[in-house]
Amino acid sequence: MKKIKLGTELEAGEISLGCMRMDKLSVDEAARVIDQSVEVGIDLFDHADIYGRGVSEEVFSEALKKSSTKRGDIILQSKCGIRKGFFDFSKDHILNSVDGSLKRLGTDYLDILLLHRPDTLMEPDEVAEAFAQLKESGKVRHFGVSNQNPMQIELLKRAVAEDLIINQLQLSLVHTPMIDEGFNVNMQNDPSIVRASGVLEYSRMNDMTIQAWSPFQHGMIEGVFVGNDDYPEVNAKLQEMAEKKGVTDSAIAIAWILRHPAGMQPIVGSMNPERIKQIAAASDVELTREEWYELYRAAGNELP
Repeated sequence: MKKIKLGTELEAGEISLGCMRMDKLSVDEAARVIDQSVEVGIDLFDHADIYGRGVSEEVFSEALKKSSTKRGDIILQSKCGIRKGFFDFSKDHILNSVDGSLKRLGTDYLDILLLHRPDTLMEPDEVAEAFAQLKESGKVRHFGVSNQNPMQIELLKRAVAEDLIINQLQLSLVHTPMIDEGFNVNMQNDPSIVRASGVLEYSRMNDMTIQAWSPFQHGMIEGVFVGNDDYPEVNAKLQEMAEKKGVTDSAIAIAWILRHPAGMQPIVGSMNPERIKQIAAASDVELTREEWYELYRAAGNELP
């Protein structure tokens, strides 16, 4: 698998594995998922303190012990800030959440910590204090955000000394607002509505890696569009290109994201080792500019 830079320093496989559903697996099943992922070049494993109410992190920890994979050979990332009924970027919550994740994951450090959903009651100085303490103690090595727009990030950066190397954002062939707004500048059609505040270009200018979550989903994790009869045109094009390239339709959907020069890292949520292997083949797929645009249009997007 090809490697990319997360930010400017940390190197990782260009596809990562999201562990939200790992709580549904046995420890042996999870161990096979980890080993298969590493075998095909996936070395970043994405967690959050709320996934499976913490059970996903616990299963991962036990599975890692049974796998042939060593902790030092992978990148562990977790997120915090979502609580029942509200968001919380307070210093105490960030510190307590990290301690909880470290305990559940059975590790002394997180490679990356992300703030999960924007908290409008955020005090940047509090976040800065938490990050500085986590960095100094060795509990967290790198930091980032998730689902934030450029101004929210700039507000954080006024206080936070550490580089913010990642922004997790929803992106799939059928969920493309960050791309749509760039095509439809100064238009009066629906795609011209600025929903992403230029976050795609902002990320490229500021060396923030976009981690594309739900790359197979439509809506907000309402279901997959790949193989879904409600999306006939895009699936026909995916199948056509999959046959042409000798991979699966899911691999083409990921290759479409990888083709973008922003250097995004899709987060794949499959817990099926064979499917993970098939999806990882996307790293070897080369899409032409024409093919990328064919898929974009097949997903229902009109160019101005």
